[in-house]
Amino acid sequence: MTKTTIRSAQLKRLSDYAGTVDKKVAAADLIRQLTTSTTFKAAQKIALTFSQTIELDTKPLIDICWQLGKSVYIPRVMPKRQMVFLPYTPTTKLVKSKFGLLEPIYNQALINDKFDLFLVPGVAFSVTKHVRLGFGGGYYDRYLAAHPQNTVSLVLPPQYFTEPTWPVEAFDVKVQEFFTKG
Repeated sequence: MTKTTIRSAQLKRLSDYAGTVDKKVAAADLIRQLTTSTTFKAAQKIALTFSQTIELDTKPLIDICWQLGKSVYIPRVMPKRQMVFLPYTPTTKLVKSKFGLLEPIYNQALINDKFDLFLVPGVAFSVTKHVRLGFGGGYYDRYLAAHPQNTVSLVLPPQYFTEPTWPVEAFDVKVQEFFTKG
């Protein structure tokens, strides 16, 4: 199967799962696992996404980061399938990207590219191979190839695969650590 075919099926699975109680319970458990981990406790600068409805809701995690005095950074899409990470605080003004995602207003002086913890999103994750299937733009693989980070993914049950059922390419950057609903 192609990445496009599997991605499409995964997006449907995630959409069906989006409004369920199971998703809320799983997401809360994953956030608890992460925030009680040594990895998270040691991290001061954290990069993550401002989530979409089908993804694990990152708002509670962002709130926890702020309560603990951690710095939060979220991506802004740039030309040529690139992205940068900018600080996100309670007063940060967000704008919609061409993909309909909320992003901070671009300010070159505020760009950061080194984080203690970097949460990598995706639609599917193979926990044995440490690979992910992203949303199809290649933004995270390009970014992580240029800026290696301490990477973590929070994997909801419909995203969990022991082995990848999608083709894994040489340019697919591996995720170092997974938290899964156990």
